[in-house]
Amino acid sequence: MNAGDENVFAEQREKFGRICALIDDATEIVVCAHTDPDGDALGSGLALAQIISQHWVGKHVTNLLADDAPVPRLYRFLPGAESFVHASDYAGTPDLFIVVDLSVAPRLNKAQPVLERSRHIAIMDHHPSTTPFGDVALIRPDAAAAGVVIAEFGLFLGAHFTADIANCLFCAIVTDTGRFQYQNADSEAFECASMLVDAGASPSMISLNVYQSFRLAYLHLESVVMGRIVTFDHGRIAYSYATRNDLERTGAHPDECDGLIDVVRSVEGSEVALFLKELPDGKVRGNLRSKGKHDISVVARSMGGGGHKAAAGFTSDGGIDATLACVLPQLQAVLAAADGEAPAPRNPQMKLELGKGV
Repeated sequence: MNAGDENVFAEQREKFGRICALIDDATEIVVCAHTDPDGDALGSGLALAQIISQHWVGKHVTNLLADDAPVPRLYRFLPGAESFVHASDYAGTPDLFIVVDLSVAPRLNKAQPVLERSRHIAIMDHHPSTTPFGDVALIRPDAAAAGVVIAEFGLFLGAHFTADIANCLFCAIVTDTGRFQYQNADSEAFECASMLVDAGASPSMISLNVYQSFRLAYLHLESVVMGRIVTFDHGRIAYSYATRNDLERTGAHPDECDGLIDVVRSVEGSEVALFLKELPDGKVRGNLRSKGKHDISVVARSMGGGGHKAAAGFTSDGGIDATLACVLPQLQAVLAAADGEAPAPRNPQMKLELGKGV
């Protein structure tokens, strides 16, 4: 461990202590992650609630969902998943609101009003943030997943890692590292994963549920998305999309589409990938991935979203065609800047025909 690492962990320990003080003084606690939750958001939140309930007997802890939608089908196997409460149905006034895997309040969606009436707020996250909020903001962009931060909080407390806690946290880490294939799969992530397996996590069970239990409807949608992949900027950018009509025609559900960005990312020679999903309300959800040094989070932020350098997302009010026309030139500029080139002039009249590259 170098001096920089020690400083990071010293700050983390100090903030763990402050979060513990907030929990000590609270009776009603809620834990909530971002809208459109993924495996890290769900697994980390469930594990944290179980750790708190175990270590602080008598606290009332509620896991909230930021949206009115149910838990995504792929993650309903997680221990405790049935205990989630929709934020819009929660009428309480929490003593403490713990934000997990998020540090931007608007992405709490329906849970934001609950946050605003809470007495105290703590953040446990790994996404870069320039405007943290709350009484304690523990944000570690160097951590591979929020699950890593929660696992180390459990270690800080000396908590007993049950198999249920271990499975929730292993799912959080394995999904946010892309099955330990992304650039964020560092030694800390592997050490946490090893500890969780020793505590009873089952990698095969998690893999079976998350990566080997796709409905036929989803696989038909995946074939549509694969057939629609187009490359841009001499093959360095790969993109594809799924429309509302695609989902209706195949019978796939919007919450099943998280893995489609990895299908696009797999194109040989591509350096960045973009996948767009049209939502039932007409908005477009965008996922961005980078294979190497390119920071695509700047593009996500320009679209009102955020994330990490290599993995980010956003939501657009425009259609798929308009979103492509806006995002692709920005990705091209990111690649050009990394190469020390002047970015190509952006044509505000640029229109991309669906399924056609430039």
